[in-house]
This record gives sequence, structure tokens and C-alpha cells, in this order.
Amino acid sequence: MARTCTYLNFPRQTEEAFLFYQSVFGGEFAGNGVARFGDFPPPPGAPQLADADKNLIMHIELPILGGHVLMGTDAPESMGFHVNFGNNSYIMLEPDHVDDAKRLFSALSAGGKVTAELQEMFWGAWYGTFSDKFGVQWMINCPVK
Repeated sequence: MARTCTYLNFPRQTEEAFLFYQSVFGGEFAGNGVARFGDFPPPPGAPQLADADKNLIMHIELPILGGHVLMGTDAPESMGFHVNFGNNSYIMLEPDHVDDAKRLFSALSAGGKVTAELQEMFWGAWYGTFSDKFGVQWMINCPVK
């Protein structure tokens, strides 16, 4: 079945971030659960994995709202990655009820930075934006029914 997912890369915080997202959305990690780098042999020709990196998350999936799935991985510099969070992507949630919008906004923005307070807007929806405590940007847009 076709689907759209949001994939998040963290320098070494994937487990902390996904446990936080799981506390907000509930549910279980999909697929085979949490896949760690140490669970798999390195690809041919790749350098040996450092002990400090073996427990890092190679892949994780968490279903959130409306069939959408958050996916993530650790991308540490020791493996040649350079994670730069920017302002070019948001995860946009459209809950069915204002109470859900308020709960999600409050929970996900805790410890982060609110850029637009959740409020009723001229286009007929409750809308707000923020970055969570991991630097991931979110939009909440809940149509008023």
C-alpha cells in the first residue's frame, strides 16, 4: 500500500525523540520495532562500527495520525553525517477536533519554541506553529467544524 512518511535524522537523539513522540501520540513502533546499528553486520568495505555507535537507532517507525508514519535514524558525525535542522520542512498535523489540536500543540511544543500561538484563523481553522525540543518544526491546522 502506498503511503507518505516523514523521515527524521538526529545526530544521536533518535531514541529520546521517538520515545517523546510515542508519549504524545501513543501506539507502538511499527515493523520489527527498533533496529539498531549493532544488530546488523557492516556493509562490505565499510569501517568497523565504533562500540559507542552500536546502540544507535538505524531505523524506527511510529504511526501517528491518519495513517501518517514518522520514521527516523541516528546520523552521527562518526559515521560521516552532518545533520542541520533548517526551516525548510514541517510536519503538518490536521486533527479532527480542536481539543486534540490543543493537546498536541501543548505536548509537542513543551520545551521547544512556539512561533505562532494556536488560535482561530480567518480561513476557518485553529492554526499554530512551533519547533519541538529536538528542533523539528510542526504545524497544527484543525478545521473548525
